[in-house]
Amino acid sequence: VQLQASGGGLVQAGGSLRLSCAASGSIFSINAMGWHRQAPGKQRELVATVTSGGGTNYADSVKGRFTISRDNAKNAVYLQMNSLKPEDTAVYYCAAIIATMTSYEYDYWGQGTQVTVSS
Repeated sequence: VQLQASGGGLVQAGGSLRLSCAASGSIFSINAMGWHRQAPGKQRELVATVTSGGGTNYADSVKGRFTISRDNAKNAVYLQMNSLKPEDTAVYYCAAIIATMTSYEYDYWGQGTQVTVSS
């Protein structure tokens, strides 16, 4: 199983970016999917999650600005980021809890995509 993230880049404060992440491989089912981020010198933190049923959860720092969604048919999760701030600068990682054809649920992580917000 692989998670491939894309959509990062450089944007000015107040701008928007949309991150995408698609899972591929011998997938049987996908439980929760989400996005985490890690800024330089800081610990990785949870940004947002979405359950298989569509329930969402957000870090307080992004509530009202970021929207997480998923497309179960495409095994994909998205993060729409609006009103970006310099403090949102980080490497963003997608993650998913996936059961394969031969194993129980396991946490899988994507490779990370850089988001840089200039002031």
